[in-house]
Amino acid sequence: MQNNTPTTAAQHDSDEIDLLALLGALIDGKWVIAGFTVCFAVIGVVYALLATPIYQANALIQIEEKSGNTLSGLGELSDMLGSTPEAVTEIELLKSRAVIGQAVENLKLDIIVEPNYFPIIGRWMARRYEPETKGEIASPLLGFDSFAWGGENVDIFQLDVPSSYLSKPLELVAGENNTYTLYNDEGEAVLQGAVGEQVSSSGFTMQVKALNARPETRFDVIKQRKLNTIIDYQQQLGASERGKDSGIISLSMQHESPQYAISILDEVSRLYVRQNVERNSAEAAQSLEFLREQLPQVRKELERYEQALNEYQTSTKSVDITIETQAILDQIVELDTLISEQNLKRAEMERRFTRQHPSYQALLDQMEQLKRQKAELTSKVESLPATQQELLRLTRDVAVTTEVYTTMLNSTQELDVLRAGTVGNVRVIDTADVNVEEPVKPKKALIAIIATLLGGFIGVALVLLRKALNRGVEDPDVIEQLGLPVYATIPFSRDQEVVEGGVKSRRPATTATSGLLAVTNPADLAIEALRSLRTSLHFARLEAKNNILMISGPSPGVGKSFVSANLGAIMAQAGQRVLLIDADMRKGYLNKLFKLPAENGLSELLATRITSKDAIYQTEVEGLQVVPRGQIPPNPSELLMHANFTSFLDNVKDEYDIVIVDTPPILAVTDAAIVGRHVGMSLIVTRFAVNAAKEIEVAMRRFEQNDIQLKGAIFNAVEKKASSYGYGNYGYYNYEYKSDK
Repeated sequence: MQNNTPTTAAQHDSDEIDLLALLGALIDGKWVIAGFTVCFAVIGVVYALLATPIYQANALIQIEEKSGNTLSGLGELSDMLGSTPEAVTEIELLKSRAVIGQAVENLKLDIIVEPNYFPIIGRWMARRYEPETKGEIASPLLGFDSFAWGGENVDIFQLDVPSSYLSKPLELVAGENNTYTLYNDEGEAVLQGAVGEQVSSSGFTMQVKALNARPETRFDVIKQRKLNTIIDYQQQLGASERGKDSGIISLSMQHESPQYAISILDEVSRLYVRQNVERNSAEAAQSLEFLREQLPQVRKELERYEQALNEYQTSTKSVDITIETQAILDQIVELDTLISEQNLKRAEMERRFTRQHPSYQALLDQMEQLKRQKAELTSKVESLPATQQELLRLTRDVAVTTEVYTTMLNSTQELDVLRAGTVGNVRVIDTADVNVEEPVKPKKALIAIIATLLGGFIGVALVLLRKALNRGVEDPDVIEQLGLPVYATIPFSRDQEVVEGGVKSRRPATTATSGLLAVTNPADLAIEALRSLRTSLHFARLEAKNNILMISGPSPGVGKSFVSANLGAIMAQAGQRVLLIDADMRKGYLNKLFKLPAENGLSELLATRITSKDAIYQTEVEGLQVVPRGQIPPNPSELLMHANFTSFLDNVKDEYDIVIVDTPPILAVTDAAIVGRHVGMSLIVTRFAVNAAKEIEVAMRRFEQNDIQLKGAIFNAVEKKASSYGYGNYGYYNYEYKSDK
């Protein structure tokens, strides 16, 4: 129960965000961050230099309002035909399938041909190639003849493929004497031909207009579906109005080839202007067709009315119209003429608008008003003599029909002139052009900056992620809070890493350098820390039941063998008689540290195959003797539980000042719990940023369950980190034995 409080406090502290710790983690990972930043910066610069530049072609189109025509009678006709559409409508018409589709067909945009460039650098080299003469081709690099290196091109005039091959990659291979072969996606030859001739085979039809490439040069060819191509170019074509209600439409097209982008914009502009002219002339042609259909009928009526008038005058012996009747006749003729014109307009509007349209309703109101006026005149006619009434009626029919016929004939002639002279209400202000000096993509500086920032961000993220995922203890106070005193903090030693690397390698023991850091570099800071541990143990042993010291650890790889061997060495260097026993009969490697054979060690001793005299070896350090692990037995734990082990320890503890037993990790096997019952003092080695607090706590509980009291812990391989406690807190980290001379 005594350990609950400090553990809870440690957990509470770990839940808080420590900004200084995060900053320290970034400082510790500065080389990781710098590495990612530099790497991504280099990648960004290389990409910006090798990326294909994209150029933008621009053009301007003006939409003008339809002006009134000077020809008589066309003002009302223009109102009847409708007003000028807004720019948004014109933009949609410009990007319609009717316009884009015709451009795709005219420019063969659904046929995609691209030379096969060498990976990564091939396209860049082809762009930089400048031929001295027209049609010159770059020499292949390193003999790669199948790739294009600059100057190669092929112009396909016609390409028809079976429907199953639409949008599928094909390959055209140039041959000798302007010949070529077309291969399908499975590598099968489907066509063979020469430049200028049309060839067909197996549903494929092809005609190559021009081919400029060395033999064996390969080109990637794709025949796209026309609708897909139209949709692609509808999305690529930029169209927007410059300023609100300005009537100026700006067109743009981006492509790696400036001339290609210019040709597309010019073709789209031309087709749009032509479509606008045809659309406007079509409106006049539609009205002209209607009038020409009505003219023969009106002429027949006029002839019939004239004949009836002549017959009536003959039968009545040339009766003349009186002045009063003539006045009424003039008014009626005028009203009937207007009514006839309104009827023509209504017939035309019925073909263009619904009956609920405001213009149509206004026309009906005008016709009703004219009919009321005509009804008033009709009442006056009824008061005239019958002869005058009939003569007025016949004369009115002739006059009205003549007026209507004359008006329609004039309108027909005027509409014919209008249709023939239509120029449209849009015009191209600026034809397409490209600034070849400044491509719009890629933005080289921006790409380099973004890549650098991205590399730095990824580096920071990895450092912080590694910090978050690493639950290993980096502060000895955490171990102290678990109730376990820390006897020593041993700094990480690069020299020891080199020594252990050589020892653990498969090189013969006789050729390896000494495995003891206390021998190779006695002034190392790690050895100084072990000397401090030696002093602490000197007083701690006074309360121990015997002079046997067990060194274990929670898990493998914490450095317990390093601590055991070098601690034994510096104790022996202080004049003590030390016996070091390698009780890790599974993976112990003290024999390698001391360049001893693995045989005839502890396992053979406990199995009574050899005597203790044969199992104990003298080392290069005077006063330090070692018992290696021996051959790996099938039952290490059972050997340690045997009475032979107890007897061996009882014999050697009186012959040496201190006996150090190096055991396996307690959380891996039970060997340490068995050995711990025989020793007077037990220590565990924990490694900086490797062993978690929970792992250490479980190891302590495991010893307690076996009635073994841990004396303390050794905090090994402590690194100097800005994010940990050790940054500048321990003076011996920066102190070494060096001559002042």
